Amino acid sequence: MTHDPDQHASLGAMYSDYFLDYASYVILERAVPHLYDGLKPVQRRILHAMKEIDDGRYNKVAGIVGNTMNYHPHGDQSIGAAIVGLGQKDLLIDTQGNWGNTLTGDGAAAPRYIEARLTKFALEVVFNPKTTKWLPSYDGRRKEPDTLPVKFPLLLAQGVEGIAVGLACKVLPHNFMELIEASIAVLRDEPFALLPDFPTGGIMDASDYRDGLRGGKVRVRARISIEKKGVLRITEIPYGTTTGALMESIVAAAEKGKIKIAKIEDNTAANADILVHLPAGADSETTRDALFAFSDCELSVSPNACVIVDGKPQFLGISEILRRTTFQTRELLKQELDIQLAELAEKWHFSSLEKIFIENRIYRDIEECETWEAVLKAIDDGLTPFKQLLKREVTTDDLVRLTEIKIKRISKFDSFKADEEIRGLEKTIDETAKNLRNLTKFTIRWYEELGRKFGKGRERRTEIASFDRVDRMQVAAANEMLYLDAKNGFAGYGLKKDGEPVEKCSTIDDIIAFTQDGKMRVMKVAEKGFVGHKPLRVAVFRKDEDLIYSMIYRDGRDGPILAKRFTIGGITRDKEYDLTKGTPGTRVLFFAVHRTNEESAAQMLLVHLKPALRMRNLIRPLHFAEFGIKGRSSTGNLVTKHAVEKIVRAPRDYDPNLGA
Repeated sequence: MTHDPDQHASLGAMYSDYFLDYASYVILERAVPHLYDGLKPVQRRILHAMKEIDDGRYNKVAGIVGNTMNYHPHGDQSIGAAIVGLGQKDLLIDTQGNWGNTLTGDGAAAPRYIEARLTKFALEVVFNPKTTKWLPSYDGRRKEPDTLPVKFPLLLAQGVEGIAVGLACKVLPHNFMELIEASIAVLRDEPFALLPDFPTGGIMDASDYRDGLRGGKVRVRARISIEKKGVLRITEIPYGTTTGALMESIVAAAEKGKIKIAKIEDNTAANADILVHLPAGADSETTRDALFAFSDCELSVSPNACVIVDGKPQFLGISEILRRTTFQTRELLKQELDIQLAELAEKWHFSSLEKIFIENRIYRDIEECETWEAVLKAIDDGLTPFKQLLKREVTTDDLVRLTEIKIKRISKFDSFKADEEIRGLEKTIDETAKNLRNLTKFTIRWYEELGRKFGKGRERRTEIASFDRVDRMQVAAANEMLYLDAKNGFAGYGLKKDGEPVEKCSTIDDIIAFTQDGKMRVMKVAEKGFVGHKPLRVAVFRKDEDLIYSMIYRDGRDGPILAKRFTIGGITRDKEYDLTKGTPGTRVLFFAVHRTNEESAAQMLLVHLKPALRMRNLIRPLHFAEFGIKGRSSTGNLVTKHAVEKIVRAPRDYDPNLGA
């Protein structure tokens, strides 16, 4: 569309119009498929161009590209890439030559070296010029289809992906036979369910598919088997990746220390075959889980079913797309039956006229006629006694066609064969009319026959399963050591020279740190990270560990002594939490951690008070069983208001009734 700059009030208004024109063009003419034939414009034009030159033999793809450019005003590379994409889907285009490998990501050979032709399936379900709405091509020299009369949910079978201006489209591929079964269920008004099926196979969790609408997702895993001790074999890969990209992701995870592998070997040919060799002592089950967690062996795919309907994009669920395309198929079959019935009726009419014309020798009545009008009148008069046997009026065109019958046909006319042909036509007419009266049953039978003819070898490839997301913390290879430099308040796996070893960790772990001023913080482990002055405890933080902490602290510089038992609960990484009242000068006097309540409650301490006037008992027992387990924000229970000199663990034979 062209705009007159003088029509715009401002430069901004002009560019706004230009942007809308461009956005509309990209959405309607390039990126988003049409609902009824499931094709983008370039795909539709490729198929039309292939049908135009189809003679049953293979054609050079370069030639197909050239013919397509008569309808698609874009570069040959984009058309060639679209042809390769269609050919690799193995549904509409029969390929010959090196068309690349979707498993390995290898590209196809140049268009001049590869050949293609339409498949028998495409010829049966995609084309029918009699039911096609035609439009002029971009230069007005030819006609091209508005949409192709596709009698199959092609959009759902092939899948499609496109990025337009302000929206995107991603319809995942579905199984051929399951689409036929679902279409039959629609016609029978029965419930159905559709889930994706990927050509690369794998294992799929589609519990959050949401009928292919925005916000849904599908998790796909590679099929990994434990071949033998120390060897994992990958035989199917997730949709959306290649064997090369998959191996690169595994190697990258190993280099980052997230998994341990000895080497990786690629034997992929027609099928994926990747061997992952593990180092000595590595656990195969754990490594397989780690591959799901840290590499492309598990991917999440987000669908976004967007299609063109009535000249504008709409977001429709997969079930609704199937319903509409199924009813569209039924309507196209009805149109074909209507056309067939009309053609059969026309053929019966002329066959009957021809039989009457020859058997009754009406052709002799025209021998003496001197004008064309007299010839037509003589034939019409000769047919008059028999017109009541016909099903429609005799037209001038009918009379003209009778004059075109050759003498050779008249001389060899066989009345018996003519009667047989007419009876055959009548039988076919009755069958066609019956199919029209029972259109839904006819459509169901048509789908069933389609499945019998083209469904062989199209069984489901992707296994449907339900699996939990792998906890990355649980399967990460703990091949680093966490060190603590208590003097300077640093911790990390790069402090071997300056720190003391704490425990094994992985590079994705979190660590938890408690300091003497009663602060706590959880942070990502690093080569070197500041954990706070005078750390009391630094350890790997594991959410699934229900540890019980015991603490005694002085509130402020001269405040009372408080004790508490607590658990951590939910935390936010890198946020500092105060485990005390937060009074300046607060100091932790005792800190301990236990795995069970019994261990924690069994703690017996002796609190030594500083001598003071009139104070007789300077040693007081403290039994943690007296304190309940609370949250980290609890302030604790009062132990004493007197100053404390030290706190020590009570001897095993300590009897609180006898004193120290």
